[in-house]
Amino acid sequence: MGLGSRRLSAGLVTCALAFVLPLLASCHPARTSEQQRVVFVERLTRPEVRLNWRNISCPLCKAAFAILDVALLSDANEERVAHALGEACVRLHLAEEQVCREIIELFRDDVIRALQESVLWPTEACALLVGPSCGKFDLYAPWNITLPKIPKPPVIPPSPPKHGSPQSRVLFLTDIHWDQDYEPGSAVDCKDPLCCRKNSGSPSWRQRKAGYWGTYGKCDLPIQTVENLLENVARAGPWDWVYWTGDIPAHNVWSQTRNQQLSELTEISRLIQKHLGPNVTVYPAIGNHESTPVNSFPPPFVRGNRSSSWLYDTMAEEWAKWLPEQALKTLRYGGFYTVEVQPGLRVVSLNMNFCARENFWLMVNSTDPANQLQWLIHTLQASENKGEKVHIIGHIPPGLCLGSWNWNYYQIVNRYESTIAGQFFGHTHRDEFQMFYDEATMTRPLGVAFIAPSITTFINLNPGYRVYYVDGNYQGSSRLVLDHETYILNLTEANHTPEPNPKWTLLYRATEAYGLSSMFPSDYDRLIRTFISDDRVFQKFWYFRYKGHVSEPCKEACKTEVLCFLRSGRYDELEQCDHLNGFGGNLVKAVRKTLC
Repeated sequence: MGLGSRRLSAGLVTCALAFVLPLLASCHPARTSEQQRVVFVERLTRPEVRLNWRNISCPLCKAAFAILDVALLSDANEERVAHALGEACVRLHLAEEQVCREIIELFRDDVIRALQESVLWPTEACALLVGPSCGKFDLYAPWNITLPKIPKPPVIPPSPPKHGSPQSRVLFLTDIHWDQDYEPGSAVDCKDPLCCRKNSGSPSWRQRKAGYWGTYGKCDLPIQTVENLLENVARAGPWDWVYWTGDIPAHNVWSQTRNQQLSELTEISRLIQKHLGPNVTVYPAIGNHESTPVNSFPPPFVRGNRSSSWLYDTMAEEWAKWLPEQALKTLRYGGFYTVEVQPGLRVVSLNMNFCARENFWLMVNSTDPANQLQWLIHTLQASENKGEKVHIIGHIPPGLCLGSWNWNYYQIVNRYESTIAGQFFGHTHRDEFQMFYDEATMTRPLGVAFIAPSITTFINLNPGYRVYYVDGNYQGSSRLVLDHETYILNLTEANHTPEPNPKWTLLYRATEAYGLSSMFPSDYDRLIRTFISDDRVFQKFWYFRYKGHVSEPCKEACKTEVLCFLRSGRYDELEQCDHLNGFGGNLVKAVRKTLC
């Protein structure tokens, strides 16, 4: 290969690595500041690796990207890029060789196609890869949705319902991550990004073995735990309805196929219906792991075999038992929908993959993909006109989204604060929340994004699920969350002497644990202030955040980091918190590592 080809390959490899290889990083809980580092960058810049993207000169980088489009017209160059990516992954020890080869093969076609159609300019790509001295990275440039000119109604602060008023009991399920290859007795501490599997090997006498019901470690769930959970929640009913916010498959993202994804989607959907029965309606949302390659959600203008129709059509078929035809229509179009839950209450299910940086298809165009936010505004305005309350559900919390998407979403929540009665998300696998404040002063709390804990154990967690108590079905109901409970399966006890029906226990009830009279945004704002002034209450939250399995307390810089996250429903607030507290950008990088 000549010098020109080597330079070209270096540029292409650099770009593709930036979007593909971080997928090999595990979704560990956010590190404390003493531990914080960006693993991907650290590995690239170690002296023994002898490869540092910062050593690529700015002119060379721009020259490589200037001929990117031409180069990728050749199938031969595509092969060179794929081969070079695989070699880089192996030599940088980002994963075992087989994992490197498989994930590059899985991602190469879609990533290259997205790069071919991208509006990425050389200066933008090189600013991302070489540094700000080489240009300005504004691939996801600011854009604005259009709000109606109808004035915002006067805000009436919520008040607790009268004693004895009806309440709705809502089951919330998220992040199942069922691993078909989970193997009790297999190695917990393997070299792959996901362990406790048939190919993880047998542990030595000093190593841990995968438990029957699940394992603390980088392991997902066996089917028996998923079924046992559903059996238990069925007995714990009745439920008024269910919210289910996605992530069905395991974290073996390097070896998944469309058939496997669809098979798991179908099986879990049918298991939920089987155990909860035909009289309980489930409102699902799409996770980032439903697709393969993971995080790959092309907007609707991408058609043919590369579109998401293979996934959305099957979802529509499986969820037709819960959703009306109009909802299925927008589900097939873009993976989102709205439906009336009860008279006076509407649910909106968003496809949060259209806000995720890891969705490499947004390189092509990140401006309100699928016009989803404009559709949300139309839906909320119609509900405001009718006096309806709205619950928004989705997988990725909005505070972890791309800056422009999140900025517009924050505006929408501000404008429709009297209509949006609840926001419910998952994805982080932890028990937490993010706050929304009025944009004028950023001091008056007006919304809470509840982030529920995962069903999966990944990583080092007990399995868990959430129950919300919502102001019920009566005239004038606020439809706000009044309380919530978290239930867990204690794996230490369950695996000690495995029984056919292990006990799922109440970890905590929020109002009792924190001494709150209600769960309104003002209560959560006061709770954050209590975390600051009373460390005992914060450490209790820290324990609950990890579903009762945490090895050490969170002090000083760690606590500051967590408080930044809780206050930051708007991404730029997180950046400001990062800057003011001297994290040097590591806080933002840590919370943006959203590959769960």
